[in-house]
Amino acid sequence: MDFKQIAKDTTKVVVSYLTYQAVRTVIAQLSETDPPRSLWLHTFSTKERIQDGELYIRDLFQAEQSLGFRILTVREHLANEVCEFLPEMVRTGIQEANIQQRRQQLERMTEFDPVPSQTHPEQLPEPVEPIKPAEPREPGSDP
Repeated sequence: MDFKQIAKDTTKVVVSYLTYQAVRTVIAQLSETDPPRSLWLHTFSTKERIQDGELYIRDLFQAEQSLGFRILTVREHLANEVCEFLPEMVRTGIQEANIQQRRQQLERMTEFDPVPSQTHPEQLPEPVEPIKPAEPREPGSDP
């Protein structure tokens, strides 16, 4: 397992996600201050591949340089605010999710099914012989 490559891939995903959040933030800001520009950025963002943050920024610089710089600034601010807490939050989130998944699986494994499965006859209880009534004994005879 190549932990360094996993870390690089994870970083790329986080950077792209922060780019997406920066775009959403800028669109929201522009919707209050410059609605036509907000609409333009929204339309641009639906046409371009925002899943790859770096490619999106490169394309945005070619179309509207000032918005590209603004998104870079917002993305950097988000990174500074979020990344401080991220490692511990990821560890805690994974631990809690794993505990929840294990608990749910254990509950599924230990569910009591009051009706025996008809598909597995080996799980059916063995038939019980009826109890025969005791035969009357004569007085003085040993049991």
